[in-house]
Amino acid sequence: MSENLNDQGVAVPHPVESDYEIGQDNVTPFGLDIHNPVFAISSITIVGFVLITLMLQGPATEFFGWLRPFLTSTFDWFFLSAANVFVLFSLFLMVTPMGKIRLGGKAARPDYGYLGWFAMLFAAGMGIGLMFFGVSEPMSHFASSVGGTTLEGDVRTDWAPLGAAVGDAVASRDLGMAATIFHWGLHPWAIYAIVGLSLAFFSFNNGLPLTLRSAFYPLLGERVWGWPGHVIDTLAVFSTLFGLATSLGFGTEQALAGFNFLFGWGTGNIAKVVLIAVITGLATISVIRGLDGGVKILSEINIGLALLLLLFIIIVGPTGVIFDTIFSGGLAYAKEIIPLSNPFGRADANFSQGWTAFYWAWWISWSPFVGMFIARVSRGRTVREFLTCVILIPTFVSIVWMGAFGGIAVSQVMADASAPVLGVAQELKLFVMLEQLPLTAITSLLGIVLVLVFFVTSSDSGSLVIDTITAGGKTDAPVSQRVFWCTFEGVVAATLLLVGGNSALTALQAMAVSTGFPFTVVLLAMCVSLYIGMRRYLKATS
Repeated sequence: MSENLNDQGVAVPHPVESDYEIGQDNVTPFGLDIHNPVFAISSITIVGFVLITLMLQGPATEFFGWLRPFLTSTFDWFFLSAANVFVLFSLFLMVTPMGKIRLGGKAARPDYGYLGWFAMLFAAGMGIGLMFFGVSEPMSHFASSVGGTTLEGDVRTDWAPLGAAVGDAVASRDLGMAATIFHWGLHPWAIYAIVGLSLAFFSFNNGLPLTLRSAFYPLLGERVWGWPGHVIDTLAVFSTLFGLATSLGFGTEQALAGFNFLFGWGTGNIAKVVLIAVITGLATISVIRGLDGGVKILSEINIGLALLLLLFIIIVGPTGVIFDTIFSGGLAYAKEIIPLSNPFGRADANFSQGWTAFYWAWWISWSPFVGMFIARVSRGRTVREFLTCVILIPTFVSIVWMGAFGGIAVSQVMADASAPVLGVAQELKLFVMLEQLPLTAITSLLGIVLVLVFFVTSSDSGSLVIDTITAGGKTDAPVSQRVFWCTFEGVVAATLLLVGGNSALTALQAMAVSTGFPFTVVLLAMCVSLYIGMRRYLKATS
């Protein structure tokens, strides 16, 4: 069968039999090129959410304070089971003949080298979290584990993972590292991989638009271009924007805390507005420059700076302790991954619901954005190569990063029960940990720069993704649309932070989790659709 070119000029070896043309439902008001009705529903609903949250702060705070724990405690088994399915399905694809399928057809070659490709997917996917949680999460799990379990009646009230390790500092460190790596390893990256692979396969190998709905063509057929598809794409926009706005809010708090720590700068509303404006402005410039001229360059710079900081703390810090933590933490992760993944009969309800279920919901809410972005830059890779680089390599990086940053912080606490890193707020722990090492001012400033640039790369890549979805799968929509979504993210985060403060961040978190719940169902259906699509493709090309 000869290759065909889709509307974007991409070679498609075996397009599906669909009469749909990319952008056929679009409208062009004011020189824009937007999908009708996804753009309108998404933007109006998000504005409505912001207004209601601001006008009804008391009831909104109460509602969202109830919503997040309700979802994670009631449906913890569902989130954990789904994440396990994504890991197992990814491994299945890697070892079966489906792993040989090349995204874009047999003649396709990668658009980016390994360095640029990995830098982009990593910076978009988890760079932010590594900076914010790299020190604080291992410390939290260590402290709860060494403290042991507590009971009220027959119910545990502690936050320790599994059975804790009361009084044993080394065992608590290893268990804490295993729990941390579990939240940043195979499971979250498998979530991203499923979405990214589905979008890449159905777009590059089947000639369908680069939108979430395309991944369901084997299940829904032509109905994906109607309201079922509108709902899927609209959910994807909600998930992406709320996830990005939440992270932008937390990142702002961490960066301001760092500037205050180093230079004594204020952390008030004016500082928040200025910082969000700077991040949004830089992201906008990157978006205008496009994928190659903006996002790729920033991602490579970011990875270089992150590697520099990592190598520095390994060399000047307690090197032996760091390598011991990396090695023992990795082994503990391998040993405990099955009990940590168990969705049923858990005694450690606070950990499995308050940590793991929340994490999976949050990762899933990010998956449309990260998955689509990964798809855009992954043409030419085989399925096996794609899954290896998207799941296994980031897991290894997480083991090393958490082992280094978390290992230093935990060692400081093990050596001194009153270590300064214990008593500071979460957003300050990274900087207080670095304070105990040489060249504090330089490393802390580098940490702040990394936080900011990671947020810029997430914001600009997220804006590209939202723009693609709301443009009906077009990747060449007017630049003004990208600028609109990039600016919109910043405005949402700034408005909620200024008016609602921490309660607004709680609302954003709750919305991210709430969109993650229905999207979990979407992702499970996506696995079925991807399997059917790949099986048909192999049959057609054999």
